[in-house]
This record gives sequence, C-alpha cells and structure tokens, in this order.
Amino acid sequence: MRIGVLSDSHGSLAAIRRAVAAAGPVAMWLHAGDYSQDARHLADLTGLPVKAVAGNCDGVTDAKIDEFIEAGGRKIWLTHGHRYNAKERRGELLWWGRQYGVDVVVYGHSHVPDISRQDGVLLFNPGGAVHPRGGHPPSCGALVLDGGETGAEIIEI
Repeated sequence: MRIGVLSDSHGSLAAIRRAVAAAGPVAMWLHAGDYSQDARHLADLTGLPVKAVAGNCDGVTDAKIDEFIEAGGRKIWLTHGHRYNAKERRGELLWWGRQYGVDVVVYGHSHVPDISRQDGVLLFNPGGAVHPRGGHPPSCGALVLDGGETGAEIIEI
C-alpha cells in the first residue's frame, strides 16, 4: 500500500496539484496540517480518502490535532507536531509515538523533510509543500507499507 503525504500546503492549490502529479498512484492521502482545509481540495482533485489534522496556522477548523489511522496493517499517528515541539525536539514525537503504540509518526510543522527510525518507530515529515526550510525544495512524500516493511520517501514538487 502506498499513501501520499502532504504538509504545510498553506492554501496553495498549485502546490497540491504538483504534489498529486509527483506522487503518482496512492490509495489515500494524509495532510499533516497548516491548512488542513486543503484536504478538501486534495480529496476533490483525487477522489481519494484524505485524513487531515490541524496545524498552528489553521485557525478555526473541524480538523483534530491528532488522528490515529490503521492502514496496511500499521498504526499511524498523524499530527502537525506543533504541540509536541517537533521543530526543536523530535524525541518528544518519538516518546509519544511509543506511548501510543504506533508504527509510524507522520508530522509536519518544521517544513524540513525527515525520515528516521528509532526504537521500531518510523518518524516521517514530508517537508514543506510551500515555504520549505533548510535549503530543501518544496516536497511531499509517500508512505510505503509493503508486507512486513514500512518505508517512506520524500518527493520533490
């Protein structure tokens, strides 16, 4: 199973279109906040299920701060990360991920791509769809849940 992942789209329909084109075929999309409202555009454009969470720039929204998803036999925690110090300390995300018993933590907020593993938990940030930081280009990502393997990739948009 392949899942598209987008974060920090900040209302850019052009970035959403580029992400959909670059990601290729996916079964569903996850939006890790900062314009969780963009999930509606993502769903309309793809016709696929989309789960989204609220970020620090979302204002009033129906999106939750955290979502827990089961897909491909994996437990995924979707969060923007701003309430867990994702910019400063990914270790807090890892700690909470272990407490929640998840296999994957998908987060955003930093606008910096990250694929790392620790203690059996995959931490995945697809980077910023707009306003990337750290010299990285705009990006999205994909989770790849294949049998017993759990992988992720960063996709330049």
